[in-house]
Amino acid sequence: MKVSDYHPKPIDTTDVSLPEELIVLAERIAENVHEVWSEGRMNDGWTYGPMRDDVAKKHPCILPYDELTESEKDYDRRTSQETIKLILKLGFRIVK
Repeated sequence: MKVSDYHPKPIDTTDVSLPEELIVLAERIAENVHEVWSEGRMNDGWTYGPMRDDVAKKHPCILPYDELTESEKDYDRRTSQETIKLILKLGFRIVK
């Protein structure tokens, strides 16, 4: 398959709504996803920089989750919420 032939087909989760306790869980997951990503980057020699620079290994998102812009947080939130919605759509239950 050529890259130009690729058309993403995520499972439709628009019919799944998350109760408040799972929205809270999704936020914790989003924060942890950022922490894992940051740790990986830092282990590869990346540091904070106001602009992304692949040669110098600088990235503006290598900072604590609560210091990210809302748009950056929303990227992680969407990933975590969609993952939880997929789990529910596939018939799994999340219990505490």
